[in-house]
Formats: sequence, structure tokens, C-alpha cells
Amino acid sequence: MGYLVTGGTGFLGRHLIDELVAKRKGTIHVLVRPGSKEKFKKLSARWGKDADRVVALSGDIEKKRLGVSHAEIAKLKGKIDHVFHLAAIYDITNEDEEAQLAANVEGTRHALELAEAVKAGCFHHVSSIAAAGLFPGWWREDMFEQWENGKHPYFSTKHASEAVVREEAKVPWRIYRPGVVVGHSKTGEIDKIDGPYVFFRLIKKLRKFIPSWVSLVGIEGGFLNVVPVDFVTQALDHIAHKPKLDKQTFHLTNPEHMRVGQILNMFARAAGAPEFTVRIDARMFGFIPKGIRDSLMRLPPVRAIVEGLLADFGIPRATLKFFNYPTRFDNRDAEKALKGSGIECPPLSTYAGFLWDYWERHLDPDLFKDHSLSGAVRGKTVLITGASSGIGHATALKVAGAGGRVIIVARDPEKLAATKAQIEEAGGEAHVYSADVADMESCDKLVAQVVKDHGGVDVLVNNAGRSIRRSVHLSYDRFHDFERTMQLNYFGSLRLIMGFLPAMVARNRGQIINILSIGVQVNQPRFSAYVASKAALGAFARCAQPEFHHNNIVFTNIYMPLVKTPMIAPTKMYDNVPTLSPDDAANMICEGIIERPKRIATRLGTFGETLWALAPNITNILFNTTFRLFPDSAAAKGEKALATENQPSNEAVALAALTRGLHW
Repeated sequence: MGYLVTGGTGFLGRHLIDELVAKRKGTIHVLVRPGSKEKFKKLSARWGKDADRVVALSGDIEKKRLGVSHAEIAKLKGKIDHVFHLAAIYDITNEDEEAQLAANVEGTRHALELAEAVKAGCFHHVSSIAAAGLFPGWWREDMFEQWENGKHPYFSTKHASEAVVREEAKVPWRIYRPGVVVGHSKTGEIDKIDGPYVFFRLIKKLRKFIPSWVSLVGIEGGFLNVVPVDFVTQALDHIAHKPKLDKQTFHLTNPEHMRVGQILNMFARAAGAPEFTVRIDARMFGFIPKGIRDSLMRLPPVRAIVEGLLADFGIPRATLKFFNYPTRFDNRDAEKALKGSGIECPPLSTYAGFLWDYWERHLDPDLFKDHSLSGAVRGKTVLITGASSGIGHATALKVAGAGGRVIIVARDPEKLAATKAQIEEAGGEAHVYSADVADMESCDKLVAQVVKDHGGVDVLVNNAGRSIRRSVHLSYDRFHDFERTMQLNYFGSLRLIMGFLPAMVARNRGQIINILSIGVQVNQPRFSAYVASKAALGAFARCAQPEFHHNNIVFTNIYMPLVKTPMIAPTKMYDNVPTLSPDDAANMICEGIIERPKRIATRLGTFGETLWALAPNITNILFNTTFRLFPDSAAAKGEKALATENQPSNEAVALAALTRGLHW
């Protein structure tokens, strides 16, 4: 047997060659463009001792007879039993019509010319289910003319390439239409992100922020026919070698048709992410005239929102056109040809986990980003307030250790000097500025001096803060508690933001990180002054973010759990409840610098936020119970602390342990 394969260095092609090497005898000639010779050499290793049977044939699908020389054609004449034509553009996101015509249509014509020149026994054209266009309903294997043009070059060129084979072939031919090809059903191997893979980043983000047991609302979508590469190539090899099947078309598809929503849930299950339990059929919005829908999508704000969401989740815009794909595929001829072979398409549920695992380990775009702190801060200026102790101190050490130029700010010059010495002893760079963030004049002087000395900052970390744990009924005559808390936590931070923003805008980059509190999410009693001030800062950042989106300036709100720092020291009860360490808190800030998200929150905080939204009465009753369980401190009452104050009840300790990070 002699074989000639186009597209043999591609994903589908190399798996077909695996089948031919394992099951067939003879030489396999693989068309290789000059630019793919190194790729072919690397692939040869996968065929081991049979690699010498796989021979590179220099050529190009965009040239007549694939650009194969007359001398090579003479050598191959009468020695090629099967030509497998797989070379093509398989990409619905590629809307370059000229490129698709050259590769898919003219490339098929050139492959046919070569097959005829070498007097091949049979020409096997690997097409696609896209040849049906957007045909509504069931599409049979013997259907061709009935296609419905999807007005997309991928669909039209797939249909046109089949027409070339049907109308121009002078050698026996067979056509194969695979479904949406995904990775290997046993290993998950794949080298391209398309089809259902475009939704994997969305699933990953949902897994990160939402517990798997939460039910989500999604879109049902149309039917998506998913098939693993090993099934396609095994079926292709078997049918190609079966006699008396010429001039027929075979659907290498999954007999089980599933909607997009079902498929997404299978991958969500494999990823340990929440599922779309309630799925809405998008056709219910069909009562809105198409012209109105199109007009809405053309509005700049709507387009910006859609583009932003798609970019965040890594979903190509072109894929939305096919979310409600209307076609299902009858594959009775393929099943008849495969009968008795043991080759059948496995259910997606049996290998979805392999696909997810391979993607997450090898293809997740986040793997190829620099997720190191040094990559995020090296050569950049990071200003941290409250940097002489606690969270700020720990963060300064980490940022400086990663190569960042750290500006540390606090009131106490001696503590700042000690922090600076510690940073420099470790080989880092630190600049000290003594300032009181609660004083507006001091803030203005700080900004002016830093801009003069450094031209501004790349990252501003608003960490300095004041916490007050006192019930409202103990604060009737202490209005100054609210004023001074707001002065530092909100107005001081805001003054620095307003001072450093102009330079960030001028440089068209920057980040402002606000250390908020988990209390902003769960609204815990006794912290009304503190939570209100942090909530104000968070609200400002959320409102300001859209104004600076086009300037590449990000506002990151970190909803920090309870951390063991000097700020909570006056509340002796906290000596006996679990808290985060300053190092843990600094890691959250470093994550914010690296990833530049809009917010960072713990699952406990997000759960509390959701509970307030869904069941405010229950949440109110729950917190009223805890309010009575955790008493005010002696300091809050204006009394002298007793020796037993730092020994909370067993019930309180147990609850604090279960809710590590909440301020009780």
C-alpha cells in the first residue's frame, strides 16, 4: 500500500498517520511545506521504528499539483493507493475569505490534480459538518445541494470544496464530514483551542469565585456535535480501506446530539465548577425583531460591554453566531460501514474529564502568562501606606524582594527606618516617606514629593487604616469615632488616589489597590464605623473604574478577612480566635498586583454577600445571635480590661473557628 497525506503535520493528520503506521503496511508520503520541515522532524519521533515509513514530500497546497515536482510525480505514479486530503483551514473565527478560498477550495483542486497525476486509487476528502451551512433540521449524508448558506467563509468554502470533488474528480473519491473535533478520548491531547474549549476560561473563572454546589442560570443553545480525534481517525482509516464505498459521504459524528448548555455542564462537572441548572432557550427572545436586536448590538456601550466580557473570558466573538446552531446529523451510512469494527463514538461524559485536565495542564492561556511577582513589579514603583507594621510591612518585603521599587509610608520614622533597613539587607530597594494619611495637608505633601522624586507611582496600595469595634449603642456620644475612621480610611486614601491619578493617566497605566474588609460584604455588627468607611472607599473605586478603563488603570478592591496585626490588638478576645497572618494578607495583595483583577474576595465573604442578597431576614437573625454571643470589649465600654476578657465562651470559639476571617 502507498499513501499520500496532506495536512499530516496538523492535529487530525498526525493522528491519522498514527493509525496508518499501526494498522497498515507501505510508505506514507506526507506533504510538507518548507516552513513545516522542522515540525515534521519533531513529529517523526512519535512513530518510533516505523518513522522511516513516513516520508516528507515537499510541496504547498496553494500551488498546482500541490507544488510537487515532476520528478517526484514520476516516482509516485502508480504507487499511491490512497490520497487523504486533510489540509485546510478549520477555524470559524477566521473570516479571511481570500485565505479560506485559497486553502479550502483551491487547495482541494490542487490535491485532486496531484491524485490524478499519480493515478491514485482513491481520493479521500476530509470535509466538515460545516458543509451543511446553517441547515435547520436533520442533514443526511446524501444531502449536498440543500445546504443553507451561513454567509461565513468557513461554511461556504467547506461546501465549495466538496463541490470540487463531486464535480471535477477523475479518480474514485469518498467524502468524510467529522463533527466538532476535540481531544483524544483517552489522553485528552489536543493542540488548538476552538469549539467547546472557548468556554473553558469562563468555567474556570466560575469555579474560582462560586462554590460548585451553587446552581446557575444559563442559555440552552443549539446542538453541538462533539467527537474525539481518535474516533474520527479510526473511522476514517477503517472506511477508507473498505471496498465498494466510492462516491459516498460519511458523517463521522456523534449519534448523541447535545445542546451547548448540556455540554458546558459536562465540562463544568469535570472541572468541579458550578453548573447551569436552569437553562433558557434563546429562541424565547425571537419576538424581538432582528433589526432592533442588531441596532442594539451596534450601540457603542452595548458593544463595549459585550467585547469586554468576551475578552475577559477569552471567547471569540465569531463563536456567538453559532451558539444556536440548528443542524443535526444523520450518520447511518457511516454506522453501516463501521458495523462489526468495534469503532464507535464514545459518550462525551466518559472523556470530558480527560479533555478538561489536558487543557488545564497544557493549553490554559493563563499558563503562558508571567504569574510571578517579579514579572509584575520589577522596575516599577509601588507605594504602600501603613508599611511600618502588619500587612503593609509584609507586603513591602515581598514586593521589594521581587525587584520592585518600594515606597513605604507611615507616621513613625523609626519604624520606617527599620523596615527600610530590613528591605535593603535583603537586597531590595526602598524609599521612606513619613506622612499621616489622616491629615489632608500631609497627603498633599507626600504626593508632591513622590511625584517630584519618582514621577509618580505605578501601583498605589491604600493599606493604612483604623478599625473600631464598638456597638452603636455605645457610640451615641462618640460621633468622633465615625469622623476619624472616615478621615483615615476614606478621605485619606481618596486624597492619595486623586493625587497620583493624573500621572497614571499621563502614562496611560497604573493600578490602585484598596484594602477593604470582609465586613463590607457580610455587614457585621459592632463595625458600623469601620465598615462604612471601607464601603465608601470601595464604592468610589467601583464608580471610578469605568472612567479610567481606556487609560489602562485598574482599581482593585481586596475584601480582607481578619488579620492578626497591631490594629486588632486592643480587642483581647482576638487572641483566642483564628486569624490570617500578615504574610497571608500580603499574598492576597501580591495576587492583586500580578493578576490586576477588579476585586479579590474569599469564598466565605462572597457567601455572606450572597446570603444578604437572597435572605436578608435570615442573615439579620443570624448576626443578631452572634452579636449577643460576642460581647463588647472592656475598651469599647470605657472600662478597665479584666483578666478573663480574653477568654471567650466555647460556643464563641467554635463559631470563630468555623468562620475564620470574620470580624466578631
